[in-house]
Amino acid sequence: MVSDKFRRQLRQEMKLWLAEGLIDPAFYDQLAERYQLDSLETAASNRFVAVLLGLGGILLGLGAITFVAANWQAWSREVKTLLLLSLFAGVNIAGFYLWRYSQQSWQHRLGQGLLLLGALILGANLGLMSQMFHLSGPVYELFLVWGLGVIAMAYSLQMTSLGVMAILLLLLGYWQGVGELFMPGEFTWLRSLIEHMPLVASLLFIPLAYWCQSRAIFVLGAIALIPAFSLNLSVLQQINLDPGAITAIACTLPPALLWGYDDLLWPRVSSRLFQPLARTLAIFFFSIFFYWCSFHWFWNFFVGFYSAENRLSSASPLIDIGFLSLLTLWKWTQLIRPRWKPKRFWGLELTTAVIAGFILVSGATLLWHLRVEPIPVVATFIFNVQLFLLAAGLIRIGLALGRRDTFWGGMVLLTLQILSRMLEYNTALLFKSLVFVLCGVGVIAAGLWFERYLTHRAPSQEERI
Repeated sequence: MVSDKFRRQLRQEMKLWLAEGLIDPAFYDQLAERYQLDSLETAASNRFVAVLLGLGGILLGLGAITFVAANWQAWSREVKTLLLLSLFAGVNIAGFYLWRYSQQSWQHRLGQGLLLLGALILGANLGLMSQMFHLSGPVYELFLVWGLGVIAMAYSLQMTSLGVMAILLLLLGYWQGVGELFMPGEFTWLRSLIEHMPLVASLLFIPLAYWCQSRAIFVLGAIALIPAFSLNLSVLQQINLDPGAITAIACTLPPALLWGYDDLLWPRVSSRLFQPLARTLAIFFFSIFFYWCSFHWFWNFFVGFYSAENRLSSASPLIDIGFLSLLTLWKWTQLIRPRWKPKRFWGLELTTAVIAGFILVSGATLLWHLRVEPIPVVATFIFNVQLFLLAAGLIRIGLALGRRDTFWGGMVLLTLQILSRMLEYNTALLFKSLVFVLCGVGVIAAGLWFERYLTHRAPSQEERI
């Protein structure tokens, strides 16, 4: 949709073109009709009315809240319940009508705002209802129930904003209540929801991303899945698996799952809409992981993420671990092709083969360091090499595809590695200043060369087409 700023500028330019004789009146009228230049003043008036309505609505809402607060104790519980339900229903009905049936954009946006307000009112109603009916419980249960209610609204309305809000609420409830999983307690469905958060994220959040066609929901779903999955791995200690092996699995299985992810595993999905995004998240995971493990002090004190004190009290998360592990294994077997082709290594594409090497080397290094014998020097060297290869690979892909984000991602990783190694080890100030100057000159030179490379690369592609 063309912005109003562009339409105003276009109208000014068109008047100059008409005065200079560059266009005739008929063409001027065609452009004015195409870009609806006559409705600019009406749109400005509608925006002003929307601002007034918003300001007046805020004042009316504050007045209503003050009135309710002044009479809250005097009203009966039935009146309070009717008032809360009427407010929730009224705001959502008005928001749905404006969002679904309005013809003007400002009314559509107002409807979206009212629906978000209705989702917020849902949480307030849950809190006040529990207080009125004396239903006590942990705060995380309120966020979980609230999040489930909002995610039901997101599915029914196919709204990205509601989906994002629902995932944030569920994540807030999860991280507030995850501590109870390390203590024995009675079974409740909300506790089970926290235990199986990886499955909830896989079967509830990811389909919502396809339903809303939202990259933000997919990223938040992956952010919800990976830490919960890594935390659930602590239950493997109940089958006498060594904490060092669990740490190695927790650091290598999530990126393997992200890189092997394929949209086609879902029914009625015929395009790989989010597979590039999942692989970008895997690269981002590797970047943080390699950079953190490239410091020598990390290996001198690192004894693993898991111990006997921090394992889950229930074995039910084994269901999530088994499901996601089998899914990862299945998708990686599909990445392997029996026939040899150019740019393939052991049946894998070259980039996928490099990622597989990162996973195997990282897992083997962690396992050896934690189970066999500490190797801080060797481990630091291995992860510095992997960090360098990752940065160089990103720069190479950025050059090959002409992608600025990939190229600069590799440049940032390489620069961080050089500066970190220089600052980590005891070097003279003169040498540090020289490194800073060389890095600055190198980044400027690389940026200028890359932009020049892109300008010369585009015409050659057009000629080949």
